[in-house]
Amino acid sequence: MLAAGGPAASGRPGRLRVDARRNLESVLRAARQVFGELGYDAPMEEVARRAGVGVGTVYRRFPSKEVLVRRIAAEEVAWLTAQARESLYGGGTAWESLAEFLGRAVASGAGRLLPPEAFRYAVELGRVPGQRGSEAGPEVLGAEDRAAADADPRLLLQLVAALVARAASAGELRAGVTVSDVVLVLTAAVPVHAAAALPGDGDPTDGQSGDAPAQRLLQILLQGLQAH
Repeated sequence: MLAAGGPAASGRPGRLRVDARRNLESVLRAARQVFGELGYDAPMEEVARRAGVGVGTVYRRFPSKEVLVRRIAAEEVAWLTAQARESLYGGGTAWESLAEFLGRAVASGAGRLLPPEAFRYAVELGRVPGQRGSEAGPEVLGAEDRAAADADPRLLLQLVAALVARAASAGELRAGVTVSDVVLVLTAAVPVHAAAALPGDGDPTDGQSGDAPAQRLLQILLQGLQAH
C-alpha cells in the first residue's frame, strides 16, 4: 500500500490542476467563438460542444450563462480599452489613431463581444455635449482597481469618444458622425461562412492573409466615416 505522500498522491493534484486549466482555456476560447458568431443568446451546450467538454464541465466553472457572459464581455472590453488608450496616446494623427484602433478591433472580432449596455452608453455620450469627445487623461485611469476600471464599457466609450472628437476637430471625420456610428464599425466582422465563400481570400499578395474579407469590409466602412 502506497503511503499518503507517495508518487501517486503527489502527482495527481498537479495533473488535475493542469487538466482543469486546460478545460477552462478551452471553454473560454469556445465561448468567444460561439458568442462572437451567434451572440450572447447562444446556448451553453454549443459552447461545451466546441470546447470538447461536457456541458457539466462548463457549469462547474460557470454556474450560469450570465456568469460566463460577464467574464467574456469583461475580458474583451478590457482588451479594447487598452487598444483605444494606446491609439489615443500613441502619437499618430487624429485619423490614423481612430483607423488604427478600429482596424485592431475588427481584425480581432472583439467588438462583436461588447455587452449590450455599451451601445446605450454610446448613445448617451452623443447626447451629452459635456461628455462628447472629452479626452480621458491618464489620471482618470489611475483607479485603485485598474482591471475593474478597464473592464467598464463606459471607460472604453469615453476613449472612443475622444478619438472621434479629435478626428472631427481635425476635419478628418465626415460631418454628423457620432460615437454610436463608430461603435457600429467596431462591431463589424465578416461571418465565417461568408469569408469562406469569397474567392482568393487566402492569397497574401495584398499584404493580408486569411482576414482579407474583414479588412475589405473595414476599408469600406472607414471610407464612409472619413471626410473627403
